[in-house]
Amino acid sequence: MNSTYFHCDERDGVSVLQLCSADGTNRLSRACVRALTHEVERLTATPKPLIITGNQHFFSAGADLNEITALDSDAFDFALMGQRLMRVIDEFPAPVCAAVYGYAMGGGFDLALACDTRIAHPHAIFGHRGAALGLITGWGGTQRLPRLVGRGKALEMFIAAEKLTAAKALEVGLLNEICDDPVTRAVELLRR
Repeated sequence: MNSTYFHCDERDGVSVLQLCSADGTNRLSRACVRALTHEVERLTATPKPLIITGNQHFFSAGADLNEITALDSDAFDFALMGQRLMRVIDEFPAPVCAAVYGYAMGGGFDLALACDTRIAHPHAIFGHRGAALGLITGWGGTQRLPRLVGRGKALEMFIAAEKLTAAKALEVGLLNEICDDPVTRAVELLRR
């Protein structure tokens, strides 16, 4: 299935959901989050292992900052919308792998954290830059990241808005593996 925000197809018995956007940053706008939630729920009906990926430069740049700055009384609903997507991924009835090339930032990082495993290209970068903007994630990353890397490292990443290279992310336990072709490797690991 294809939409403005993703392409979804099957490869060797594994569903591959590739984020896409006109500008290539794969921002998680409200419309994108709704579309992704609907698609993952649709895939739940006949679950196969699932890979979520982006393009060579961006897994996802995260939430759309223009939408965030316009939030007022609907900020809580925006947080709930993102939490719903992350929960649907977290509770998916088959293994889910984030295959990360390029940047996984903010809400895009939360999306990778919601997956069961993460495989990244050597040039991938991970981070929550919200603190530099006076923001903190509301999509579950504050709970998921400490479980993977420990409380101290998670606080460092959130408060200092620190970015991690793929090598450092592997070292601290955020990644399961680094390879040149994360999608192909994920298919190898997940296919039935």
